[in-house]
Amino acid sequence: MGLRYYIKTFGCQQNKADSERIAASFEARGMKPAKGYIDADYIVINTCMVRQSAEDRVYGLVRNLGKLKLKPRRSRTAGLKIIITGCMVGIAHRDKTGKMLQKLKERMPEVDEFLPIEEVGFDNEPIRTSKIHAWIPISNGCNNFCTYCVVPFTRGREISRPFEDILNEAKKLKEKGYKEITLLGQNVNSYGADLILGKKNIQVMEDLNKKYFENSKVNPPIGGQKSKLQLKIKKLKFNENLKLKIENCKPVYVKHLGRYRIPTLFPHLLEEVAKLGFEKVDFISSNPWDFSDELIDVIAKYLNITKTIHLPVQSGDDNVLKRMNRWYTSDEYLRLVANLKLKIKNLKLTTDIIVGFCGETDEEFENTVKLCKKVGFEKAYIAMYSPRPMTAATKVMKDDVPYEVKKKRWLILENLINKPPLKKN
Repeated sequence: MGLRYYIKTFGCQQNKADSERIAASFEARGMKPAKGYIDADYIVINTCMVRQSAEDRVYGLVRNLGKLKLKPRRSRTAGLKIIITGCMVGIAHRDKTGKMLQKLKERMPEVDEFLPIEEVGFDNEPIRTSKIHAWIPISNGCNNFCTYCVVPFTRGREISRPFEDILNEAKKLKEKGYKEITLLGQNVNSYGADLILGKKNIQVMEDLNKKYFENSKVNPPIGGQKSKLQLKIKKLKFNENLKLKIENCKPVYVKHLGRYRIPTLFPHLLEEVAKLGFEKVDFISSNPWDFSDELIDVIAKYLNITKTIHLPVQSGDDNVLKRMNRWYTSDEYLRLVANLKLKIKNLKLTTDIIVGFCGETDEEFENTVKLCKKVGFEKAYIAMYSPRPMTAATKVMKDDVPYEVKKKRWLILENLINKPPLKKN
């Protein structure tokens, strides 16, 4: 009997896509999927760190699997191997001191290998879990460094996959009869900036002046003036260097707070994928400050592009947004929503919201409630704030909102957005 593997995935859609690539790497070595933990020779746990509760579930699972290691395995010839990958390994891998990896080893002595997801790569075609819908990663990592978010530390700086690689993967899926695809990235709207300017030329939010929180007026030096960006791109011979065979394909600039932030290729990529003829083309996730007019026009133009857009707001209060390092105001967010509603028929919006962020007052929370009522979200993924390692909020702020208050605020928004009103008899 050959070796078998089993993968348990925690977290977001990006992790699910990563697990499909992990499965492909095992099957390339001649292994077959197991039905469950008991039948497996290799158990891979793809981890998430977005909340403390996600970490705790991993620790509990590993302890239980450690007990399974001690039981006789009549049907299996090899000893059970436990492999940890995903975000928990990502942050440890980027900790140059080695302390985080040592901590993981101490907390999970049952684990045989800690595998950075970057080592899996894209050499093998993913083992898709669906015959109808497929995930297509277009980028990995994030440059925004929101103060509450651990993603830039678990996945690193944003790296875009080559334009043609993504299109070729989509074409193969269409040929195989897939009807729906979802383009994945921590911030799909900024896709391609590193391809255009080079990874080292992208200024990220972590590079900003450390006195940011002491300043009352925000004018971020991100990206510089458009003329300078255009000059860089002209030197790069844009289409030639990127090997794009698309007419009139020029970088799209998003102007934010009086400055041109970064060039992006996402409107072009989304349009080219839509042209392939899938019944539905989706994408996740979008950052409000990178949502260009050109992108809105592409969504409106193609009927097969989703009209349900995930647009994380996180808070409806300007002071909280500033503490979160989110580079927009509530009014700017509402203006974007108004523009989306104006141009896109049958638009539905979903969002992410954090309640109980450091220092959030009753008045600040009430501003979030007011914004939600104005927007009319179809669905909201509401989370109570929990500190994450290495983030700015954990380092310089206090998690000073009591759990009982966080829970109360969570219930208010949950009942407002996610629970439909009772029907009258």
